[in-house]
Amino acid sequence: MTGPVHIVGPQFSTFVRSVQLCCEEKGIPYTLGAEVDGRPLGLHSPEHYALHPFGKIPILLHGERRLIETPSICRYLDAAFEGPPLQPGDPWARAQVDQWTGILALYVDQALVRRYLLEFVFPQGEGGAVRQEAVAAAQPEVARLLGLIEGQLAQGDYLVGGAFSIADAIAAPMLDYLLGLPAAEAYLAETPRLVAYTQRLRARPAAQRVLVAPELPS
Repeated sequence: MTGPVHIVGPQFSTFVRSVQLCCEEKGIPYTLGAEVDGRPLGLHSPEHYALHPFGKIPILLHGERRLIETPSICRYLDAAFEGPPLQPGDPWARAQVDQWTGILALYVDQALVRRYLLEFVFPQGEGGAVRQEAVAAAQPEVARLLGLIEGQLAQGDYLVGGAFSIADAIAAPMLDYLLGLPAAEAYLAETPRLVAYTQRLRARPAAQRVLVAPELPS
């Protein structure tokens, strides 16, 4: 099946950006936005739950097909479309990509994005203040997981070997936001390989089109 795809979700979302990166890397035509068939899709509306039973984003629409969960979407895009492969052909290397995709989409997303970065973007404290106690509670796990990525990067320029993969597409938006956060300087001083890796990701032509300044809701 060919033809363009539509990525349902706001462009500032890390996972939406991961799917967008896969499309850009492979040259897949796509549209993007929190609407379906030209109509706005209300978050957690009945229409949203009809597309995603857990009320999450992104959602991929490809003709009559609907697909949820970012790792599955990225694997589908890689398999269904021509363009540079985003997964190795070797079974063991592909399993390593799948492993890191899972680690990032579950553990790193929860610790780094949900419990840390979002507190700075959408503060939940009184008067819109950052809850410093929430930040402090999140910091040990953030540091541990960044150290895990730092160690993995000792083996190559990308998370699995020397080629960009789906795992890197999942990592890039999270780490791009982290590097733009002044509060993260202490972490970054301890993870030089991670900083160089993120800068390498940012330099890719696809990333320069995706990792742009976010338009956040007011």
